Amino acid sequence: MSESDHGRATLGVHLPVAAQPSLDGLVDVALRAEERGYERVWMPETWGRDAVTALAVMAERTDEVGLGSSLFNVYSRSPTLVGQTAVTLQEASEGRFRVGVGPSGPAVVERWHGVDFDRPLRRTREYVEILRRVFSGETVRYRGDCFELDGFRLRCGPPETPPPVDVGGMGPKAVELAGRFADGWHALMCSPDGLRTRLADLERGASLGDRSVDEVHTTLVLPCAVSGGDDDEGGEGRACGLVTQHVAFYVGGMGTFYRDALDRQGYPATRAHEAWQNGDREEALAVVEGFVDDLAVSGTPAEAREALTRFRGIDGLDEVAIAFPRGATDGDVAATVAGLAPERGGD
Repeated sequence: MSESDHGRATLGVHLPVAAQPSLDGLVDVALRAEERGYERVWMPETWGRDAVTALAVMAERTDEVGLGSSLFNVYSRSPTLVGQTAVTLQEASEGRFRVGVGPSGPAVVERWHGVDFDRPLRRTREYVEILRRVFSGETVRYRGDCFELDGFRLRCGPPETPPPVDVGGMGPKAVELAGRFADGWHALMCSPDGLRTRLADLERGASLGDRSVDEVHTTLVLPCAVSGGDDDEGGEGRACGLVTQHVAFYVGGMGTFYRDALDRQGYPATRAHEAWQNGDREEALAVVEGFVDDLAVSGTPAEAREALTRFRGIDGLDEVAIAFPRGATDGDVAATVAGLAPERGGD
């Protein structure tokens, strides 16, 4: 796990799912991140624009910022197709791409894609193994519990530098899997103490894989909202409201994975989930408001930068990817990118 020169995690940008009215607007956020000195731009894929097209455009229009998927789910595309995609994006970006994959959850996989959410951890492990075989350029022959493949081989040259493969995971076993088999791990919905607990799971997984945990690049996806300026009266209230609504939506409306992850960390997420499911959004928001400062960054630029240091200084964390609440406007996104931007050459 590489650290910045100052012992702090580097900063990336986790692009908004649906805040931008056009593809150009989304790519502009990536360009702004590059100009501001962010290390990497991650493109999620849930609803809205697909990540592959967006990342291809970003690879063409940017010059040096790293690019990555966060995350392709392992059910909606085959591993060989994602392997081809990753090889192509690595070529298009001239070696700047990381491929992030993960199982997502039943709410997305079954309801949106119509696929059985079966053996998510095993499927993810096999997916990672197949991706690496695709990247090698050799013929893929694979016999697993979830996949049986024979005869696939790239008809283009394999990448000189294979894209690193990152895995998303929230529970202890999922994080252990990332430590054992992946090049990186994506964490989300973690307090600083919760993240430290999961980092212990990562280290255990690395030990099981007979390697050092330092080989695993760790990224925390952190909801952030910054008001327009330090003298923006009332702006910090709007920023806090945005991250509270964001966390409440994921805890209450996106299945049980986020709820369970927060329950494990000692937060009353089940109460928020039940209130949301019963249609009492105000109660759900009130519950989440009681602990949202442990999971997100919000406020004026000065307040947000100070809050961000709690996460960037966590031992074992390589990168913090600032993520935008689902209700963020274009102005909110711009203010957050600017307010939390690293200082070139010194941050």
